[in-house]
Amino acid sequence: MTDDHDEADGHSHPHAPIVEEGALSYYQAMEVAVRELLIDKGILTADQVRRQVENMDSRTPARGARVVATAWLNPDFRAQLLSDGNAAVEQLGLEHGPYKLIVVENTSQVHNVIVCTLCSCYPRWLLGLPPDWYKSKSYRSRMVREPRAVLREFGLELPESTTVRVHDSTADMRYLVLPARPAETEGWGEEQLAALVTRDTMVGVAVPAKR
Repeated sequence: MTDDHDEADGHSHPHAPIVEEGALSYYQAMEVAVRELLIDKGILTADQVRRQVENMDSRTPARGARVVATAWLNPDFRAQLLSDGNAAVEQLGLEHGPYKLIVVENTSQVHNVIVCTLCSCYPRWLLGLPPDWYKSKSYRSRMVREPRAVLREFGLELPESTTVRVHDSTADMRYLVLPARPAETEGWGEEQLAALVTRDTMVGVAVPAKR
């Protein structure tokens, strides 16, 4: 059994660790102050801010599911997705912002899972807002130390022969898991396949299953 923690690029966040409760953090307070200042100076309107927040909230895992289903159906797209995630998602008309998207593929020998050990870096443009458990201190620390135990708590028991690789997101890099396509789905269309893909399968704490 091998459990790998991917830290090849380090984890250099230009911000403080996540604050779990209590008063506003420094950066939260700064966000409020800057937003109110921009509105007060007439640079932005409250309505523009509201629309942008609504746009961000509208991002759901359905975007990522479409990417996965396309990769399952199109070998050329899959190859590009694994070699250049940004260019691949652009083909589907999806933005990626200033981040580098790294897509890691699950196989029968290797299972990948994503974490952000210092805060909650996450491919929000493909998966929407991160769940509370992803941001929790327990998940962020334990997934690195004991990934199999954490995966079991999510209901995922992997064979001992499967290598678990834990990938730590950074301030400018985001990971996405390309889960293995379930067996006996030959002939399925994109919409059918996308329905099998959930947020958790693209984070790596679950695997797709036929419904």
